[in-house]
Formats: sequence, structure tokens, C-alpha cells
Amino acid sequence: MKRTGKKPATDRNFVVALSRGLDVLRAFQPNDGLLGNQEIAARTNLPKPTVSRLTYTLTKLGYLTPVPRFEKYQLTPAAMALGYTALANLGIRHLSEPFREEVMRATGGAVAVGGRDRQSMIYFGQSRGSETVGVQLDVGSRVPIATSAMGRAYFWALEEEERSSLLRDLREHYGSRWPKLRDGLERSGETVAKYGFAISVGDWHDDIGAAGVALRLNDGTGPYAFNCGAPAFRFTEERLITDIGPRLLAMVRNIEATLGGMAPQFKKEAGKKLKSGGKVARVAEGIR
Repeated sequence: MKRTGKKPATDRNFVVALSRGLDVLRAFQPNDGLLGNQEIAARTNLPKPTVSRLTYTLTKLGYLTPVPRFEKYQLTPAAMALGYTALANLGIRHLSEPFREEVMRATGGAVAVGGRDRQSMIYFGQSRGSETVGVQLDVGSRVPIATSAMGRAYFWALEEEERSSLLRDLREHYGSRWPKLRDGLERSGETVAKYGFAISVGDWHDDIGAAGVALRLNDGTGPYAFNCGAPAFRFTEERLITDIGPRLLAMVRNIEATLGGMAPQFKKEAGKKLKSGGKVARVAEGIR
């Protein structure tokens, strides 16, 4: 999801009440089930009286159902229909499925495609086999941009203005934790420049190793990103660099070719990126 550079406080067209209502719906995660006003307030950083009014309104509109016994709410089919409609409109999810399945079978890893939602990437397509029981992620799951392979690949695929805006969001979101996360994100830029893909080994989750590759489209949407992950003892850093990453990169290039674009020559592209003083090196300075 792209976000504009304008802050809501200075944007006369920004409807704060609508934004807060959507924040309440966004607070529900795939495995939550029921949430109360206090839990929603904690997740959204909204005052509890405001949350109470919003949940009341969303109930009246049919997007939430109250469960009086527990003094909590759950999403209704009407709310979930919004997400399923969005999924149906994401052609890349369906187009990429056979490619994802092929890489899943070849590597034994879980292969997913996702897009940005604030400081996270959200899965909207997932291919997972019996060998990936250690990766408990599915459609609707979120992974952080700063530490996941998918998020890092997405980050370095952004245009400079969008990347700068995202950097401000990440600094604000992580606060005192940002310097450590910034270092990992900067190193991932060098990996993307050298190999064409990002990796994450224990950075997001101690037991997960993954590679990530961004997909750029010519229709103004995205970018999106793919990842391929498995338990870290199987997807070591060496295997990610020599096997998993190149396979995933080739998969994304094939998807680009299927969409009608010209698949770039990987070796030539990597050589250009490795030149000293290149774009990645300049951009990395802005991470600080």
C-alpha cells in the first residue's frame, strides 16, 4: 500500500475519522478471533473512548459483531469480503501461482508474494508444502519490512522519494530500536546490489532463513515482493546465496517476462549495481 508524503494533520482532504475506523478493522489479525476495546486501543494507540465509539459505529454498519459474553468483537463476513475482493483483483497472485509451486517443490521452502501495509508486508499468496511445517505463515500474515527478506527486497525496489518516506515511517515506528534495525537494512542493500535478492537469517525470526526478490510492474501498482523461506537449519546463509536466492530471482524474472516485460540479464544487471558510488551506495547514506 503506497502512502503519500503529506501528514494527515496538514492534509485538508484527509478524513481522520475514516482513518481511525480503518485502523480498528486493521487491528484484527488472522489468528485473533475476538478483540475487546482495550486490546484494540492498545494496538491502534487510540483512546479507549474513541475506540468504543468506533466499534459501536462499525457494528451498526455491519463490519463488526459484538460478543456480549466476552465484551469483545469479531469481524463479520462483510468486513472480510473487502479483503477477498482485493485478493480477487490482484492478478499477480493467480499468475504467479504455478511459478511459486515450482520453486516450492524444487527447494522445499514456502514461497509467498506480498505487498506493503504500513511498516509490514502482508501475504496475499502462499505456496507451502509438507516440508515447510516450520513456517507458520499464510495469506493475511505480516512480516516486518526492516528485518524480513521480503520486506528488504521491497524496500530497495522503491523509488527514492517513496523510500525516503518509508524510512521516516520506520524511524518513528521503531524509535530506540531503529539504529540496530537500520544497520541490517543497510547491509541488505549491499546484498541486493551484489546478488539481485535480499536475505534474512534469524533477523526477523531466530529459526527462519529466507530470500526475497521484488517484482516491479509497469501499470503503476506495487512493487510487490516474493520470498522463499524455511527453517534456518535448512536454509543457511550459504544455501540462500548459492541456491535459493538465484532460483527465486529467476522465478521473478520469468514472471516479468510472462507479464510482457523484458527479462533483464542478471549478470549484466549485477555488474552495474556493483560499481562504486552507485545508486545503492548513495541511498544507503540516507538510512542513517
